[in-house]
Amino acid sequence: MTAVYEFIRLQVQQWALAGIAPESFKYSFVINSILCSFLIGPVLGGIGTLVVTKRLAFFSQAIGQAALTGVAIGIMLGEPYTSPYASMFGFCILFGLFMNFTKNRTKMSSDTLIGVFLSISLAIGACILLYVTAKVNIHVLDNILFGSILTVNDTDMNVLLIISFVCVLLGLPCYNRMILASFNPSLAHVRGVKVCFLDYLFILMITVITVASVKIIGAVLVEALILIPAASARNLSKSMKGFFVYSIIFATLSCVIGVIVPMELEIPVPSGGAVILVASCFFFATTIVKMLGERTRCTKKIR
Repeated sequence: MTAVYEFIRLQVQQWALAGIAPESFKYSFVINSILCSFLIGPVLGGIGTLVVTKRLAFFSQAIGQAALTGVAIGIMLGEPYTSPYASMFGFCILFGLFMNFTKNRTKMSSDTLIGVFLSISLAIGACILLYVTAKVNIHVLDNILFGSILTVNDTDMNVLLIISFVCVLLGLPCYNRMILASFNPSLAHVRGVKVCFLDYLFILMITVITVASVKIIGAVLVEALILIPAASARNLSKSMKGFFVYSIIFATLSCVIGVIVPMELEIPVPSGGAVILVASCFFFATTIVKMLGERTRCTKKIR
């Protein structure tokens, strides 16, 4: 894949030198960030519709925070602090699956259970980070917390490409059944849908794509990119198809605009923060549109 990335980078750089593309596209790291945006935006946008439907916003936040603990464990075990993927994926997958297993076998509410697991994960991470700071500069962890899409390399893009492909391959054929299982588990079970299996599959999908996105968006903010575009789409959509498509569009545009605008305006802000701010603008704009639309309908009814 490195040769493909290099071909794309050279082509886009030629467009930038010719004045066809923005001037910032002369730099390889900007092109890398745009490629990541077109990978991460559609996947997080699509998964976000299920997160909103299943009311699992707090769960995705817990996974993002658990990734920080996974990074600390990886550094303690000797993994490179720039890409401790084995520890992040390993810890977060076990964390997510065990949390879902516990939820299915207790009468405790989901938010309470997730809060308990999140607290435990953060406590473990805080203890390990105290040891880790003796090995690396603690400031390098800022990229994990708030994201640094402009520092991604070919390895990061390969990981994101593989995870995105797997999520699309597994998620699209099961999407309608997951939606049915979310709205009415009993009806889904009667129709032969494997509700429990799909539940674990979705938990696994959201876990791996969240971890793959942490370095780009940040552990603190990745949950927002899953949730906010879907919430914006909900304001405009009148069907599940519209909900899905709008969410993908808003998430992708948020990533692309959040990368390009700060570079063009030379604004020194974290990439994750810029992406979420753009997503927030979409949310407020769609909220206003929805309010105006409801006001217009009310006025017509009165007349």
